[in-house]
Amino acid sequence: MLKFVFTPPIDELRAEWARRLGDTMAEYSVVVAETDEDLRREIVDADAAFGWIPTDALASATKLRWLQNPDAGPFDGYFYPELIAHPVTVCNPRGIYFDHISHHVMMYILALSRGLPYYFEAQRNATWDKDARKNGYVSLPDSTVLISGVGGIGHETARLCGEFGMRVIGIDPRPEHDVPNVEMHSTDRLDELVPEADFVVTTTPHTPETEGMWNARRFGLMKPTAYFISIGRGKTTVLEDLTNAIESGQIAGCGLDVFEIEPLPSDHRLWRQPNVVLTPHIAVKDAENLPERRYQVILENARRLAAGEPLMNVVDKELWY
Repeated sequence: MLKFVFTPPIDELRAEWARRLGDTMAEYSVVVAETDEDLRREIVDADAAFGWIPTDALASATKLRWLQNPDAGPFDGYFYPELIAHPVTVCNPRGIYFDHISHHVMMYILALSRGLPYYFEAQRNATWDKDARKNGYVSLPDSTVLISGVGGIGHETARLCGEFGMRVIGIDPRPEHDVPNVEMHSTDRLDELVPEADFVVTTTPHTPETEGMWNARRFGLMKPTAYFISIGRGKTTVLEDLTNAIESGQIAGCGLDVFEIEPLPSDHRLWRQPNVVLTPHIAVKDAENLPERRYQVILENARRLAAGEPLMNVVDKELWY
């Protein structure tokens, strides 16, 4: 029999998943580790685990073959040298957010293309101002969107942009999705293609290679009429450089759901920019179907491990995704 450990912190949802997995998969003995001490004891002979394992516990996990990361973009410190060197296969739930976050991206694109932030300001001031919009109108069928990261979220965003008639440029180091009518390119062509975009959308995870990749130099490559949209991880974008680019007119504005610093300080200059849409990291907040989607990934990988089949959503531990 295989042993599966749910690591702390244990909440009602993880406890429910543990019960369901134990009831569904007779091949598994499912254990809930309520405390770090429980985890250190139970992980010794575990074949699989869900959550995060600290260094001292991992050292004794000699049987561990599969670790399911709860998040597509892990927290800082999830991957550490000992975990990278360990033979365990790490998987994540990438793909479960595809519709919710891509809809959030389209909200930004539609709002910014039509100058909605300016009209919201006029609305707050109870001003009937037909000339409130200060930036040019962007006709989506005549525009180009560059999507950096065409994974689960990016490929659905690409599809939706295509439905609006936009030209779509995709940038990805290891494409996993076949999206019709998307011009796919490797990451080494990013700087060459950024100047062609009216919207630059980044969905990339935070890794050592992507940290700060959106910076003053890259904003300098964008059209002054272009918009920057980030829904991946905040640390991929240097916030000060982005704010400077907007204030100086180097780019037209932005839509952000993730930030280098969270929460964004109330005195940050970005709050006061008229041509931005900011949401506080809530693109998937209260999405009722996500817990079930996340559990189905756990269940499917548990089935595959028991059957000796390749696991899904395997992570390159050195790259963190």
